[in-house]
Order: sequence, then C-alpha cells, then structure tokens
Amino acid sequence: MMGGPDSLGKCMEFLRHHFDVIQARSQLLLTISTLALTITGFSGPKIAQTNDFARYSMALGISFVLFGMVFLLLGGLRIHWTTQFFEDTSEETLVRIIKYRNSKTRFYFVQLTFLVIGLAAYVASVITYLLKG
Repeated sequence: MMGGPDSLGKCMEFLRHHFDVIQARSQLLLTISTLALTITGFSGPKIAQTNDFARYSMALGISFVLFGMVFLLLGGLRIHWTTQFFEDTSEETLVRIIKYRNSKTRFYFVQLTFLVIGLAAYVASVITYLLKG
C-alpha cells in the first residue's frame, strides 16, 4: 500500500492523522467536561435542593465527569512524539507507533465512558429538578 523508498515517511504521515483525530476528540471531551463542571457551579446548589435523588445523581455525575477529566489529562492528552518510537527497522517502528495509537484509542473510549455516565447522571438530576423543583 505505501511501499517504496519513502514508505516509513508515508506511513508515519498516515498515522499522524490518526493521532490528530484522537487529539481533537479528546479536546472536545475536555470542553464538554469543563462546561458540565462550570454549569454545576451556577445551578448545582439549586438542583441539589430538589431532593435526595437529584443531589446524589448530581454528585455521582460530577464525580464521573471529574474522574474522566483527570483520566483525560493524565492519559489521553499526554504527549509522546512519534519520533520517540524509532527502532532498528521501519517495521518495528511502525508496530510500536500503531500499538501506542491503539492504547490512546482505548484511553479515549474509557474517558468517553466516564463522561457519558457522568453526564447521564447529571442530566437525571436536572430532569428531577425540572419535574419536582
């Protein structure tokens, strides 16, 4: 597929685009997490006064969002340059980069899972507030 004299360069450029996608999506998760935490600062106390369910679901939701955010900052947004992966052969270098890309993809899905659980619990507290508050 990408053979020839500059095959390593072509493959690395191809993989670089994968890292760009993971980075952009991780930044989106960071933005959504920040918005959830900021909104809670303004409306959280009022929602928490609704009842125990609203209070506990908000606490659970924000905890999951925060945990996902910390996981994102420590894992997903960690910088590791592809030039740090060079091995003895091009194939070994590419295998190492692909393994790293796959691990970043797994990190992304874990972060996304924490965020979705957190936002779902948070939205449950907002819905409770709207129905009972």
